[in-house]
Amino acid sequence: MSITTFDSTKEYLFKLLTDIGEGKIQLPDFQRGWVWDDDHIKSILASVSLSYPIGAVMMMETGNADVRFKTRLVEGVELNSKPEPDELILDGQQRLTSLFQALFCNKPVSTRDSRNMPIERWYYIDIEKALDQNIDREEAIFSVPAEKIRKDLWGNPVEDYSTWEKEYEAGVFPLALIQDYFEWKTGYDEYHNYNKEQLKRFNEFSKEIIKRFEQYQVPVITLGKATPKEAVCQVFEKVNTGGVSLSVFELLTATYAAENFQLRDDWVKRRKQIHEHKALRSIDSTDFLQAVTLLATYAQKQNDPKAAVSCKRKDILNLSLKDYKTYADTATAGFLKAAKFLHSQKIFDSRDLPYRTQVVPLAATMGYLKDKAENDGVKSKLARWYWCGVLGELYGSAVETRFARDFPELISWIGGKGSEPTTIQDANFTASRLYTLRTRNSAAYKGISALLLRNGGLDFRSGDPIDHQLYFDEKLDIHHIFPREFCRLNNIDPKRCDCIVNKTPLSAKTNRMIGGRAPSEYINRLQKSADIKQERMNKILESHLISPQAIRQNDFESFFNERMKNILSIIEKAMGKTPAVDVVQDITLQDQTEYEEFEDDSI
Repeated sequence: MSITTFDSTKEYLFKLLTDIGEGKIQLPDFQRGWVWDDDHIKSILASVSLSYPIGAVMMMETGNADVRFKTRLVEGVELNSKPEPDELILDGQQRLTSLFQALFCNKPVSTRDSRNMPIERWYYIDIEKALDQNIDREEAIFSVPAEKIRKDLWGNPVEDYSTWEKEYEAGVFPLALIQDYFEWKTGYDEYHNYNKEQLKRFNEFSKEIIKRFEQYQVPVITLGKATPKEAVCQVFEKVNTGGVSLSVFELLTATYAAENFQLRDDWVKRRKQIHEHKALRSIDSTDFLQAVTLLATYAQKQNDPKAAVSCKRKDILNLSLKDYKTYADTATAGFLKAAKFLHSQKIFDSRDLPYRTQVVPLAATMGYLKDKAENDGVKSKLARWYWCGVLGELYGSAVETRFARDFPELISWIGGKGSEPTTIQDANFTASRLYTLRTRNSAAYKGISALLLRNGGLDFRSGDPIDHQLYFDEKLDIHHIFPREFCRLNNIDPKRCDCIVNKTPLSAKTNRMIGGRAPSEYINRLQKSADIKQERMNKILESHLISPQAIRQNDFESFFNERMKNILSIIEKAMGKTPAVDVVQDITLQDQTEYEEFEDDSI
């Protein structure tokens, strides 16, 4: 016995459009609005008139207690009261809405022109052109403004279809009457005094064109009532290739709306709080829901050991409104605490955030711990876990599984009841990786830049510690220490010149002073322009793990070897484990694109 969650059949187009008009077929609220323009509408009308396929549509039966969505009528439907629908459109909204409005509404269609300007249009088909096999069908179908009068550039009427008599005279058929054209046809016959040729011509038009609309069938795939919510989300993403992919947030929004809770409005308020911190500007609604779901499933596991801590798609979709309301504030507080933590690690901007994904378990953990998250010992453990994730580059894929493992392991470890989290155990950094870190495409690249500031890196001109205010005021970025032009002229290997060992966070002003000059030259210029003593300048250089002697002598080899050791030392301190020292000669690029697309960080 086979088990299936869907049925496939064919349905008459007019039956589908009738059901739409009666509210038997509606849209789930997560569907985007109708967006087709005038040309798209004319094209699909031409396809139906020729009995060409327009693709299958996908419906979902209503009545599943576990899959309840807020629904809305298809655009153009006007009813005194909204009934409960029998089916919802998952795929085919644009096609069915276009056909419904053009054929069944009997009012001008509100659409857009080729310049994306709003217009209102009636749709017609030229009888003679439609019957001429030498004329492309799309040439026979046209639209006119709401008043049914076409005008020239000076506003003078050139075509007038404002009355049936004028339509008869022009030989054009209003597609808005195609479902019930008997009265129009009676007037047409009378207008032409029952002329045999005209009667014959319209009968031919009726047979070749109108009948095609009436007999047109659409393939329909219907998801049964037993289809789980997760499957609905996945199916919609697979079939909705022509639009914006449906997110789990959209689906949950529709679910909560059925319980009169506006998730989108709630998220907008929370997002404003979270995005006040520039380091968290990339956090999105799904990240937030994952943190909430981690907290909710962790609480469930405390009561039921068989339950699993998880935040995969199916878990978020199963997040009850009660649980959302219970843990949303905790998650929000956790993200705000996470922002403060990131600032302490010298990560001030979302562009410098190594992994957006790693903030999810961090926020869940800090939200759960509440005030304990501010304790020095707790922050030290969180920092070690965080840097192991960044420098071990463990949050780039399969993150939901790692979320679910890290969160409870962190709670247990911080509480003194468990061993080091798996992420700390899994993390590894090898010396050769420094050669291949060339752009901010890499989490480890951004992480090492932050570690240099965390280690006490001072601003080259002011000598001040780099805090949040100075970071943005001075427009800090990662720039070359030995400029590329200097390296090129001195035959220094580009792989070494452009890797993170030869880069450090510098202000835009400092980088302009550096230009392509030799290090000894620009260091002297900096000292003179900022009135910095040589001893103080040496301290500033050392705060960036730069050997003053090597840079003043333009000795790239000594500079590079010593700085590489120093960087490995701060990596070891952050991770709490020693990086592997492997063979670093003749390193091949891990990603040629990464090498070629380095930033313009040196003039």
